[in-house]
Amino acid sequence: MNIENHFISQFSSVNIGDDGAYINGYVYSKDAFFENIHFKTKWMSYYQIGAKAMLVNISDAIAMNAKPMFALLAVAMPKSISNEQMAELVRGFEDVACKYGIEIIGGDTIANNKLDITVTIISKSKKPLFRKGIRENDLLAYTGELGRSKKDLKKLLSGGKINKNSKFVNIKLRDKFVSQNRRFLNAGMDISDGLYTDLEKILDSNKIGAKIFKKLDKRIVCSGEEYEMLIAFDRRHKKTILRRSKLSRVNLTIFAKAKQIRYRSRCKANHF
Repeated sequence: MNIENHFISQFSSVNIGDDGAYINGYVYSKDAFFENIHFKTKWMSYYQIGAKAMLVNISDAIAMNAKPMFALLAVAMPKSISNEQMAELVRGFEDVACKYGIEIIGGDTIANNKLDITVTIISKSKKPLFRKGIRENDLLAYTGELGRSKKDLKKLLSGGKINKNSKFVNIKLRDKFVSQNRRFLNAGMDISDGLYTDLEKILDSNKIGAKIFKKLDKRIVCSGEEYEMLIAFDRRHKKTILRRSKLSRVNLTIFAKAKQIRYRSRCKANHF
């Protein structure tokens, strides 16, 4: 049983079920970024921690074709944090916020025995991209390359070091790809828990399954925290989307087709 899905299913709001909640033209999203769950302070600088905490949250807005506008931060900090480390953390938050045109408008801070961060992003969208909308025979694809995040995480867990440009630290979001191709997309979500785990989520939202026709390595399909896009589109748009992705220099891999076949991911949960 997927604990996260089971927990969420107990709430009654019709606005739950996407990367964010779309209400009256606005998208509201929130993610946690906790020490010893998502990162360790010995792996990343405080600047990198602040930056990634923002990026993983902005990813939800982008996945719904929404323009992020405001952010609220909740930061639980250890009493041992220095003024220099705190300043680094703030700079990481602000630099990413500035890059995406976001104003940090408030939040809360408390003392803790470790560094835990949650970010609420408020976005606006004229044409949101939902998880629902997949039709039978739609093609399923993902952007970019998968697998590097989990590979680098394993290095860190074994005491190794990773490049400063590693995907585990330096996330590249697909905002332009989503906004420029929205009219061709039937559904989409970001890949945060692993391709096959998130594929199960999006298929369940549509009460449909999938036939996977491209063989993919387990290290690719089970790698979490990739923050690439999982998308579905009509097969008639295949050539157009492939051409447009090539022009925008975004690698696109078509790997499955939506069918009335039961699908369940065999990947182990990354955080539960």
